[in-house]
Amino acid sequence: MKVAPNGTNVFGTPLPDFSKIALPGIGANDQVVARAREGFEKIKAASEQMTEALRESYSSNARGATDYGLKVFEISNANAASALDFLIHLCGSKSATDVFTLSAAQTRKAFDAASDQNKELWILAQKLATETGEPIRKHFTKVFHQAG
Repeated sequence: MKVAPNGTNVFGTPLPDFSKIALPGIGANDQVVARAREGFEKIKAASEQMTEALRESYSSNARGATDYGLKVFEISNANAASALDFLIHLCGSKSATDVFTLSAAQTRKAFDAASDQNKELWILAQKLATETGEPIRKHFTKVFHQAG
């Protein structure tokens, strides 16, 4: 709700002045207000820190996802080049033995490449998960230490 400088809301209605209200059974309104204000400030600070953590996490996630996507494109390009190379060699085969030998070699090469590529993607995925979660973990730890 927006408050005008004269203490009214946007409709011109005066806002109640809660500072003059006495709470029954509580003798020290100032202490209650001070504690409430202190609690609010802690919540506000924690909220700002968590917003910053999420901002850092999102930024890290975007970088990691881009790196992962680029690696997938790189792998796809390498696999396509390997398949084309195999087809070119296959077209130059002179006998069934040549076809069998080339096919066996290509199968082994493809298996080794897939194994290495999966390792690379796994490492990138782990890095992405770690880097995405780290800002949040760091800020949660900081907030809980401050609250304690």
